[in-house]
Amino acid sequence: MRSDEPPREELPFFVYGTLRPGAYNHDRFLLGRTAAEEEAVLPGAVLHDGPGYPYVVPGAGRVTGALLTAAPGAYGELLALLDRVELPAGYERTAREVLRTRDGAAVRAWVYEAAPEARPGPVIASGDWFNRVPDGPRTP
Repeated sequence: MRSDEPPREELPFFVYGTLRPGAYNHDRFLLGRTAAEEEAVLPGAVLHDGPGYPYVVPGAGRVTGALLTAAPGAYGELLALLDRVELPAGYERTAREVLRTRDGAAVRAWVYEAAPEARPGPVIASGDWFNRVPDGPRTP
């Protein structure tokens, strides 16, 4: 699905950078808007550094993040908010299979991936924004 099309179903969101629980944009944008936040991984993806936030691109890797389920009645608001934040920053929203860490279940979720016009930086080999290099480990 293209980012500018309205969603046909209410999917959870997979976040992997500054929107992850514990990162600086989580509380700013997501506090009170989620009903569940679970650790997850995105297979078939590579994490790249970016201008203060990461990008995901399809590839032979795994990206660590969190699967977020919207609070009851908050889905439309959350989707609109995330689109307003992410789409102008060089992302596009796509539906992907994400693996929930606690049980390995495959869950279809919205993922904001690098749009064709984005300029991703170096690969983050760990696949985890919280454990990125080359500058060494950083706080979220």
